[in-house]
Amino acid sequence: MIHKLSSRPAALAFMAASVLAAGCQSNTTDKATNKAETTTTEATDKKAFLSEPLVKEIYTADPSAHVFNGKIYVYPSHDIDAGIPDNDNGDQYAMRDYRVLSMDSVGGKVTVHDVALDIKDVQWAGRQMWAPDAAYHNGTYYLYFPVKDKQDIFHLGVATSSSPTGPFKAQPEPIKGSFSMDPAVFKDTDGTYYMYFGGIWGGQLQRWSTGKYNPKDEYPADDQPALMPKVARLTKDMLQFEGPVKDVQILDNTGKPLLTGDNERRFFEAAWMHKYNGKYYFSYSTGDTHYIAYGIGDSPTGPFTYQGVILNPVLGWTNHHSIVEHKGKWYLFYHDASLSGGKNHLRSVKVTELKHRPDGTIETITAYHPN
Repeated sequence: MIHKLSSRPAALAFMAASVLAAGCQSNTTDKATNKAETTTTEATDKKAFLSEPLVKEIYTADPSAHVFNGKIYVYPSHDIDAGIPDNDNGDQYAMRDYRVLSMDSVGGKVTVHDVALDIKDVQWAGRQMWAPDAAYHNGTYYLYFPVKDKQDIFHLGVATSSSPTGPFKAQPEPIKGSFSMDPAVFKDTDGTYYMYFGGIWGGQLQRWSTGKYNPKDEYPADDQPALMPKVARLTKDMLQFEGPVKDVQILDNTGKPLLTGDNERRFFEAAWMHKYNGKYYFSYSTGDTHYIAYGIGDSPTGPFTYQGVILNPVLGWTNHHSIVEHKGKWYLFYHDASLSGGKNHLRSVKVTELKHRPDGTIETITAYHPN
């Protein structure tokens, strides 16, 4: 999720089209079949987009894709129009539940399952159920999610189910020591599970720089190391952190941390991890410059050396992704605002093939060609 308009010159040209298109709809339904939405969809040049939305009956974003028992399951945010104008706090991203998507293979039929978890069933939740992730361990499926508590502070929750599509039952309290947003869970080849998380601006990561919550937004100077995403190992029951939360170091090719002012490369949100040929790939969104970037490391906890861009900016303000292997091919799941005609808070999940080069780097994908 991204919740602030950039003042950086590099982002202005791209942002202009998105901001002009980002009005609120006149109704609160999430069905994409009414006349107004059909009109805006037809007004969007389909030739500009690499892929079509996986589903069109609801709006979906922030896709976390996994393969369970040979089948692809996607755990997205469920975008709605709550009638809230765009603002810097991201109040317009007012999601209230999760719906799981499933498919036997990429390009096949996609099923939209019933509500997996509703905010009303999370005892400690206040508002805004943002980008989730999921994991499977010892016969149980785990849904990890960020939501603001009743004091408007983001924490990470966990819910369990015997089915990958739910319904999920939430734990009565958030994960101890959790904060910020965008949880991403990775199972290493030795069976250890790690959670990556964090997001600046609306994600509140900047409020935890001292280890305690500070309601004021404080950022390092542009010439100082950027705020870093976080990683923690999960306990054997998958419900808590085992050991301390640690920084994820993202370095330049000289071994120095990326700086706060380096907003075309530094971490903003949307952490993801995949492993390829023995190397660990940490990918993320640069936020106000709209790239999905990545680094490569020798350990699941880093450090990671910046390599480049996986996905160029898409239509809409946010860029959020996941990477998964299925039947011998790698795929990038992402979202854009094409179905809603450019409304930033009404997005749709898409997928395209991802290719690793012989040297292990990733080919950059351009999924949107603005006229």
